[in-house]
Amino acid sequence: MTDKTKGNLPSPDNDEGLREECVASATLHRGKFLTLKQDIVRLPNGKQAGREYVLHPGAVMMIPLFDDGTVLMERQFRYPVGEVMLEFPAGKLDPQEGALRCGERELREETGYSAARWDYLTRIHPVISYSTEFIDVFLARDLTHGEAELDDGEFLETFITPVGQVIDWVRNGRITDVKTIIGAFWLEKVISGAWQPGEQSLPR
Repeated sequence: MTDKTKGNLPSPDNDEGLREECVASATLHRGKFLTLKQDIVRLPNGKQAGREYVLHPGAVMMIPLFDDGTVLMERQFRYPVGEVMLEFPAGKLDPQEGALRCGERELREETGYSAARWDYLTRIHPVISYSTEFIDVFLARDLTHGEAELDDGEFLETFITPVGQVIDWVRNGRITDVKTIIGAFWLEKVISGAWQPGEQSLPR
């Protein structure tokens, strides 16, 4: 029996009737890291509307997993929210830098560790309503410790904790950083064998 309340729903793969076209664009602010844009777009119904958003170069997050089932994490003060956050290591892409190269560099600079095995997990868009930011997520294993090379003015602490503790922190709200929450869920799936790393290809 057909559910008449659903009507004739469009295919989730059909973008027709949803896309917006930019008709004018202005740069409101250009900083060392972020650029604020204000565009005028033509809507699917022909009307116009404004869009304000942030241009972001993209980033990479690493989940450093040790053989004993523990992971390496960071504590870092995040000025916009005014709190010390628990996070997996991450960093923004430099110009013309690939995701894997960025992950290797940021892991070494922030934590001192290097990884012999890298598995790409997924790409996330953490703030789709007002930013172009994307984050490519990698699982880093076969870890070797070295000396960290923090940037001038960068202050953070690293620590090692069981994966189960990370999941508990997500559940009780101790971890609120969205990329770390997603990484924790991926890690739980990979460790359980439900998901296999490397099933997705790194976007170009």
